[in-house]
Amino acid sequence: MKYVLVTGGVVSGLGKGVTASSIGLILKACGLRVTSIKIDPYLNTDAGTMSPFEHGEVYVLDDGGEVDLDLGNYERFLDIKLTRDNNITTGKIYQSVIDKERRGDYLGKTVQVVPHITDAIQEWVERVAKIPVDGKEGPADVCVIELGGTIGDIESMPFIEALGQFSYRVGTGNFCLIHVSLVPVLNVVGEQKTKPTQHSVRGLRGLGLAPNILACRSTTALDENVKAKLSQFCHVPAENIITLYDVSNIWHIPLLLRDQKAHEAILKVLNLQSVAGEPCLEEWTSRAELYDMLHEPVGSDHFSNL
Repeated sequence: MKYVLVTGGVVSGLGKGVTASSIGLILKACGLRVTSIKIDPYLNTDAGTMSPFEHGEVYVLDDGGEVDLDLGNYERFLDIKLTRDNNITTGKIYQSVIDKERRGDYLGKTVQVVPHITDAIQEWVERVAKIPVDGKEGPADVCVIELGGTIGDIESMPFIEALGQFSYRVGTGNFCLIHVSLVPVLNVVGEQKTKPTQHSVRGLRGLGLAPNILACRSTTALDENVKAKLSQFCHVPAENIITLYDVSNIWHIPLLLRDQKAHEAILKVLNLQSVAGEPCLEEWTSRAELYDMLHEPVGSDHFSNL
């Protein structure tokens, strides 16, 4: 099993969910079987009791699981059916560890965040990654894991530690870290600023994780000198720095990744070049272009005439 971890830096709301979905889609278009896991660092057991104004709509899965809306993106982009266990929350992890402690499973040991919580996170990821979600038998080839929140959040620290241990345990060639960061443009200066991403990557490295690929959110494509600067200061090859600039609709994101050869960078890190082909996205391209031609909104006025 190969793992792709998607983390976010600088600010929240950069589009990690769409990025993770698009990465899964482009890998699937290369002929690989893909599954997804979303990690939410909040203490709620699930998203069912959370206000949609605060956290977005609740997405209900086929098994009745009330989960984060990003899992809806995964299902739509990848044409898969996920389970409630594909959404990990701090509440679920702590609940499982406390239940074990009450049963005496730890044989009187002092139960701590490290190693008990971090081990529980790793065991959960490994177990759920093997569950087939595409209607075929056997585990998928690649599991895309999205870590919610922003690097540096105190809530996500146990997950960062667990995933750092996990990357070491599964070994080089089985783990690819993609860091989604912001490259803002200051109106006064008019140039793309790399400092926020530099700080974000430095924080990530300080926590024991080194990014293989940078996915930079910006209003426009990154200038070559900006890429070179990011490459130098973040220790990421220039060809592994992808720009996710603003587009007319989210269906274009997988096409952006393909055009910048993100799939080649991921396949190289995961040693999958020999088993994967070129991404086949003709149908997806026509859908993205069709969406751009639709201008008439569907609203209450239309339904009132029925």
